[in-house]
Amino acid sequence: MPDAPVTSAILVIGDEILSGRTKDRNIGYIAEYLARVGVEVREARVVPDVEDEIVVAVNALRARYDYLFTTGGIGPTHDDITADAIAKAFGVEIGEDPRALAIMSERYPPGDFTPARRRMARIPAGADLVDNPVSKAPGFRIGNVIVMAGVPSVMQAMLDHAIQGVKGGAAMLVETIEAGGVPEGKYGDALAEIAKARPAVAIGSYPSFQDGTFRNQIVVRAREAAALAEAKAAVAAMVARLRGDDLPL
Repeated sequence: MPDAPVTSAILVIGDEILSGRTKDRNIGYIAEYLARVGVEVREARVVPDVEDEIVVAVNALRARYDYLFTTGGIGPTHDDITADAIAKAFGVEIGEDPRALAIMSERYPPGDFTPARRRMARIPAGADLVDNPVSKAPGFRIGNVIVMAGVPSVMQAMLDHAIQGVKGGAAMLVETIEAGGVPEGKYGDALAEIAKARPAVAIGSYPSFQDGTFRNQIVVRAREAAALAEAKAAVAAMVARLRGDDLPL
């Protein structure tokens, strides 16, 4: 008799999604990602930035499924209330987390670590942190609820770390190749060909803007180490060719 499937739901939080101002790009990505690691998405909801509605949705979905993944509402502004709502749903306190403060202080010098930015270090009591390699402000996991940012490029990077500890299929292995100053428009077609030739590997490009310069990272994900290594080598070779050098990446 086959094992029971591992199930999950996705909760997208944000007035901007419901108003149509922002188009959701997270549900499909998370669903495809989870499918590759043996977790079925059974339901997806979108709720506004209203604490009571977030609490009701979180409690309903975390009780119904093995996992609940949320996106949105953990930024620095007053309307980012997801962390508070999750704490209320679990009946725990929330406050500045020393671990989160330490991580964020690596990015923000004292003069730039404003009260608004410190809001992103507020974590429900008892939660584990979820790494955020793009902007440092962490997400968190409490019980079977995994809380991530709403910005797609940030969420995607966080999901690689959030998936650790989730039961399902084989764990996803991840490698990152620094593309440096090579713009996405220059390597987009070549990267698409690399990805097309390797259906067992997921490849994504993540641009960011830091310290006045653009930085592109190409992330390769696979469940098998050999497939991961081969794809990483192909991407690294492509980047080196476009940069006009033969330096290892």
